[in-house]
Amino acid sequence: MKNYKVIALVALVFTTFSWTQAQQDDTPKRFDFGKMWTFENPPKDWFVEAYDFHADEEWFSDVRKSALRFATWCSASFVSPDGLIMTNHHCSRSVVGPLQKEGESFDDEGFYAETRQQERKADGLFVEQLLMVSDITDRVHSVTRNISNPDRQGEVRDSILAIIQAEFSEKDSWKDLRLQVVTYYSGGKYSLYGYKKYDDIRLVMIPELQLGFYGGDPDNFTYPRYNLDCTFWRAYDENGDPVNSSANYYRFNTDGVHENEPVFVVGNPGRTERYRTVAQLEYDRDIRYPVTLEYLKNRHEILSEQYQKNPDNDQLLNQIFSLGNTIKAYTGILNGLQDNHFFGRKIKMEKSIRDVTKDESPWENLEGSYEMLSKHGAAVTLLGPGPLKGAAVNLMHEIYAYQEALTSEEANEETLEEMRASIRDQSGNLDDPLQKKYFKTFLQEISKFSPDNNDFSSPILEGRSPKKAAMEIMDETWFNKEKKLDKILNLNSKKFMKCDDPLIEAAREIVPTFNEAVRAFRGTSATRDSYEQEVANAVFKVKGTDLPPDATFTLRIADGVVKGYEYNGTVAPIKTTYFGMYDRHYSNDKEFPWSLPEKWDDPSLDLLKSPLNFVSTNDIIGGNSGSAIINRAKEAVGLIFDGNIESLPGNFIFDEEHNRSVSVHAGGIVAALKHVYSADRLVEELTGMNE
Repeated sequence: MKNYKVIALVALVFTTFSWTQAQQDDTPKRFDFGKMWTFENPPKDWFVEAYDFHADEEWFSDVRKSALRFATWCSASFVSPDGLIMTNHHCSRSVVGPLQKEGESFDDEGFYAETRQQERKADGLFVEQLLMVSDITDRVHSVTRNISNPDRQGEVRDSILAIIQAEFSEKDSWKDLRLQVVTYYSGGKYSLYGYKKYDDIRLVMIPELQLGFYGGDPDNFTYPRYNLDCTFWRAYDENGDPVNSSANYYRFNTDGVHENEPVFVVGNPGRTERYRTVAQLEYDRDIRYPVTLEYLKNRHEILSEQYQKNPDNDQLLNQIFSLGNTIKAYTGILNGLQDNHFFGRKIKMEKSIRDVTKDESPWENLEGSYEMLSKHGAAVTLLGPGPLKGAAVNLMHEIYAYQEALTSEEANEETLEEMRASIRDQSGNLDDPLQKKYFKTFLQEISKFSPDNNDFSSPILEGRSPKKAAMEIMDETWFNKEKKLDKILNLNSKKFMKCDDPLIEAAREIVPTFNEAVRAFRGTSATRDSYEQEVANAVFKVKGTDLPPDATFTLRIADGVVKGYEYNGTVAPIKTTYFGMYDRHYSNDKEFPWSLPEKWDDPSLDLLKSPLNFVSTNDIIGGNSGSAIINRAKEAVGLIFDGNIESLPGNFIFDEEHNRSVSVHAGGIVAALKHVYSADRLVEELTGMNE
């Protein structure tokens, strides 16, 4: 099908970020907290100041209702009066598989429905349109502001929110909508959202994988970029007719991308952590991300080795791609946290807020919390069970649970027998070379990250190297020896407690340590939430809605301008063309992921000179995938699909100078539909030629 083996053999480059372009001035910037504005508090004055653009309520209402939430993981939008929906290829790929008929491969051939009758329904897929918004902050605060106990405050808040939702569900304009309470500024503001759900969604067009994921993992988070990451769907109503979206949709503008032109991303950014305190960010920098990255990199290496032995395993390849994407994202965040320029801005911003509020206690309380939690950070990440932890680690958790059940005064034989069966099943592949690799890797990780004040590796390693300890434990344990395992499982509770099998002894060290770590995090969660709320409220009191709240996978509008940037000693242009894609194709000897399907051979000059991707300064994060990027006239000029490598610290700080969003150019989409796919019906619908 494709030469996937090339990808598996491509070494994953963990980018060493260079922020040499960044100014050494660590003074906080106006938009360090980003520009993901809510529609309840749109920055009208800022739009006038920055772009001389006077957007009124009607403009924001139309823009909001034209946007969609695509299932539970992406964004989308209406782009025609007949329910046509635009989103990304990578948002759609996981749901188009069942739509393929025998002998078809959308990955290899793509799909285009020449008539509406050929559009294919995706069972279970839905989109949601945000129709109603109400600020309910005063109502909530009126009953919670004088309650000091965090748990009690939470109970009262949940109760009043349930009452509010019930009341709104009876209002004519809110009936038949899905209601969602959204918490902003850690409780500084509350909003009630009402969504209209469309669940008859049919596929209209999806390009081949080679176009939708052009450049693959090596080109991920890079620019210049050459990617046709788009898909078109259509929403149908309960009568089986296309949804009438004529009141709210983005018209296509195939020539709307110009240097310094203001553009707006309308979508659902997933999650940011820009209101975390310096103490929390220090924990992230020193423990959370280093431990998680070590774990992810090791699993990526193991799976890549497996893939080289089985290069036809697409499911394994998808896991590798997913891990690689996460690794790059987390590496970018960590490098940003380790950058003195960015971190210095966070320190000074926090100090400026604390100086104004005159109350240091919320920050000090969080500092104390994370000082305590730091000794549990590695344990909570590394010691738990999981699909990529390996059989030995998962078995340890089962062994410990069995020991707890066996020694309980309420021991139940039927339950015990079920647990014995599960242990036998888990023990069956302990001698598999892959499982031994997982176990050795696990011991290497706990050896590296076991903290001095919570040493959970020494009792297991006993002075041995992780490699030697793994080998000796697997040699000595009875759990990989069927008859001896039966003897262990037939021991009574007293004898089992005296059993010194090395896996049982390891379980007695690992599982209680993990459970203690989980209790430490969960047990302080409500209290930490209350401290975070106090901090966010303090910031909110000082800055108000001049700062947008953290992303919550709810609808936002993010402003920016089309703008290139300096990188690697040169300047990235605002746009790329199909000429560049074909250069990438031939420069890499047509090898995947830079190969092209046969139908892309012999391109016309009109296609080659058409724009393909472009960059802008808009603030986006995961969840924004599939968002339309529009101009002042509410026209879709492109489709968001990625950010550059410099945007990755955006999880905790927004850097407008070097952050860039990467979009598919509306002109590039139409050019491909016209010159490659002969999708005349779709071209006419997008460009309005059929109106």
